Amino acid sequence: MKDFNRRRFLIGTGGAVMAMPLLQSLLPSTARAGGQSPGFFVAMRQANGVQCETGEEINRFWPEAPGALTTAGMVADDKAVSELADHAEKLLIVGGTRFAFPGNGCGHSGGGNQCLTAARVSVTPAGNESLAEGESVDNVIARQLNDKGVEPLTLYAGRMSGYINEVLSYRGPQDLRPADPNPWNVFEREFGLVGVDAEIVAQIQARRTSVNDLVKDQMGAVLSNSRLSALDRQRLELHQQSIRDLEVDLTCSLPPQTEIDAMEAMADFAQENDNREIVARMQADLIALAFACELNHAATLQIGDGNDGTEYIINGERLPNFHMVSHRIFAHGSEGDPIPGAEMMHHEIDRLHGRMFKHLVDRLAEYTDSLGQPLLDNTIALWTNDLGNRYHSYANIPQIIAGNANGYLRQGHYVDAGDVTHNQFFNTILNAVGCRKEGGAPIDDFGDESLTGGEIVSMKA
Repeated sequence: MKDFNRRRFLIGTGGAVMAMPLLQSLLPSTARAGGQSPGFFVAMRQANGVQCETGEEINRFWPEAPGALTTAGMVADDKAVSELADHAEKLLIVGGTRFAFPGNGCGHSGGGNQCLTAARVSVTPAGNESLAEGESVDNVIARQLNDKGVEPLTLYAGRMSGYINEVLSYRGPQDLRPADPNPWNVFEREFGLVGVDAEIVAQIQARRTSVNDLVKDQMGAVLSNSRLSALDRQRLELHQQSIRDLEVDLTCSLPPQTEIDAMEAMADFAQENDNREIVARMQADLIALAFACELNHAATLQIGDGNDGTEYIINGERLPNFHMVSHRIFAHGSEGDPIPGAEMMHHEIDRLHGRMFKHLVDRLAEYTDSLGQPLLDNTIALWTNDLGNRYHSYANIPQIIAGNANGYLRQGHYVDAGDVTHNQFFNTILNAVGCRKEGGAPIDDFGDESLTGGEIVSMKA
């Protein structure tokens, strides 16, 4: 738990609040001497497994073989993860982890239950309503590293169909945390527009004003402080620009809306099929900004529902329902007419998710922490899945990490963990971001008590 509140806010016109990044030069000397702040963790989850070596299909997702990763090598390899080639030296790709427990009537739901928990799947409820019997890793991080009472950011991109909606974040056994699919709601909640006069909010929505304008005098006082370093001044300038960019995107980037409607309508609008990528990028921007302001140390971003049925648009072509593509047939079950080219469609959808994840990583790399280092260097960003492949497999779950939490993790490598249960993967993650057992010992027992504990040594620097 943090021993002082690092968050700083400006309060302006109409009660508007702007959260600000940590400004090292303005902290008390005792706080500056504390060194690095605790790390950050964000998981972006993709559904339906990935297109890899299964049966008659060849691998188009994973790197060709374990070993060092370079930008040139990843580009030449031309796999789905090659979308992240620009960040090769910051990547740790981990193969060979698996979910420990069988699903209970629905492979998608059971995978989602275990994705971030390493917990058993409930006996009751079952099927598509099954739940995890333990807390998720983001919840552990929030409990230990966030200010008291601040829950992890739990975000969503896409329509909630009602069959399986949220799957990721658990407060405890069968206590699933709801996810917010509406970026504007998140922006209001995290950056201080809740309770602000409706007319002022409408002006922001119409781009006639900005949160920056509402705290102009207070921001001017901060910028004129003689103790403010050049680095912190640059961070504030980036922060103000990011706030404005988000405001513009939130009100203007969701076609086909032509006028600024009441924000109550945006929730449904944000879930439209063709807005999936736009909303995912907005949610990623909000996560990066929240981390930069130390509003939160943990976040999840779920792309699509439990068996994502989005009709993704690739190279201008609308593809069939993604869940059907993953089955390779025009059906949600085991029988149906084949979808011509479904294997390559799945691969292209994997690449699209890779680009979504890259947007998040790019944003984390753009921000700097209070010591002038990229925020990414103090963050673990994870791209994962609740299935290993199109056959609902719980083996070889994709685990692609960018960032290393201040040097704890190995970087620039693809490693094979050796078919271990993924609780060991999350023990390693929890220790990397600065979580510990009560008493200060490293965490070695995340997940169900029956599982073999410890870390994955090959992941560590």
